[in-house]
Amino acid sequence: MSSMPMPHAATDPATTGAESVFDGRMPTAPGDLRVEARGIAPVPENHRYGGPGRLFTVWFAPNLTMTGVFTGTVGISLGLDFATALAAVVLGTLIGAVPTAYLGTWGSLTGAGQLPLARLAFGRAVAVPGVLQWLSSVAWDALIGLFGGDALARLCGLPFWLGVLLMMAAQGALGVLGYEAIHRMQKLMTFVLAAAFAALAVKLLGGVHPAATGSAHGADRLGAFVLTSTIALSLALSWAPYASDFSRYLPRATSRPRMFWCTLLGVTVSFVAVQALGLWGASVFTDQTARGVDTALGGGALGAFGLLAVALAALCSNAMNDYSGSLALQTAGVRIPRPLAAALAAVLGFPLVLWMHAADTTARFQNVLLFVGYWIPGFVAVVAVDWFVRARARGGAPVDLATENARPQPWWPALLAFGAAFAAAVPFMDTTLYTGPVAAALHGADLAYYAAFLAALLVYAPLRMRRRTTR
Repeated sequence: MSSMPMPHAATDPATTGAESVFDGRMPTAPGDLRVEARGIAPVPENHRYGGPGRLFTVWFAPNLTMTGVFTGTVGISLGLDFATALAAVVLGTLIGAVPTAYLGTWGSLTGAGQLPLARLAFGRAVAVPGVLQWLSSVAWDALIGLFGGDALARLCGLPFWLGVLLMMAAQGALGVLGYEAIHRMQKLMTFVLAAAFAALAVKLLGGVHPAATGSAHGADRLGAFVLTSTIALSLALSWAPYASDFSRYLPRATSRPRMFWCTLLGVTVSFVAVQALGLWGASVFTDQTARGVDTALGGGALGAFGLLAVALAALCSNAMNDYSGSLALQTAGVRIPRPLAAALAAVLGFPLVLWMHAADTTARFQNVLLFVGYWIPGFVAVVAVDWFVRARARGGAPVDLATENARPQPWWPALLAFGAAFAAAVPFMDTTLYTGPVAAALHGADLAYYAAFLAALLVYAPLRMRRRTTR
């Protein structure tokens, strides 16, 4: 870990060059919308501000996207009826949201983002999850930008590629502005997007009828239920590597239970709402979901408002992807300024959107959605176990990153567990690119997330506990 230190002391000549990139200007109060240059360096206590209520809006608004709606349609396409598919969505979302809410409480304790904090467990091997997180942020740019760019193109009468280009430019700009601009935008969009999706829901309730019975039966129905639940889980859990990025400016004294519940409610309510909308209107929301929104709202001014909401939702969500991606890239060891790293993620997302749009959008969407998340359960298990052991050793004393980094762990146990988690997941995967033997035997039930988490836990926990007892 000494080869990639967390920047702390400005007087250390060995880290001065790094600090010019990892450190930098911080927002000073709510509404300070100047560019945030702060990278992965922890936020000092005297620069913290805000309250836990901010976490509800910052985790609510970015999920009101057509990505969530389109994900909701998958349960119906797999042959489930509305009620069964909705139960799968609720279950999966809750399971995925709990780790995100828990990890988010670490931000106020440390002033650090989630991937920078992972260095405590991974040491120099943090470059592996750092690169994966950065690549995932680019992939999410494409998943969400696909619908946002399409909506903007339809709203303004532009070619698809130009709508996507404008979307990527806007989200990149918001990601460059950083933490406070994102929080302020999400607070405003919570009300705007909630109104837009409520209007869409009212229209659907009157003109569209959900599937009362499904085509899947017996073991196929159970497999479809598990796969639908896992896809919903992947959405909520995808925020876990971002979690403390958006709480790192909160004061240390902020109530952790309130932080947890605000995050849990923000993630769960928003994701369940949009996926339920997708389940209800699955017959309307095809691959061309922006057109489906316009049609469902009856066109005209209301249809235009719906398209604008889809575009704004994509903007809000992808700005968070670009922001967290910038911190992940720095954590991986790339010493470029955070604003530049955020812009880079938006730039690279553009060709990926065009690729997804060029052929079978449904298949490519599901594949990217699942593959970008298979690494996350192993990551969560490793960092949670490491944090638990450190908390026990501290005996309730406040977290001090300088002290914790002075007692580095060997990098190989975390990396071994991380690799074992992915290997354990492979037989349980179910995508159109690859279906593992266990998933095939279970009629398409994708249990890869659970297998990965359990494998990482079983490998890493004994090694980490042994390290503690042999000190």
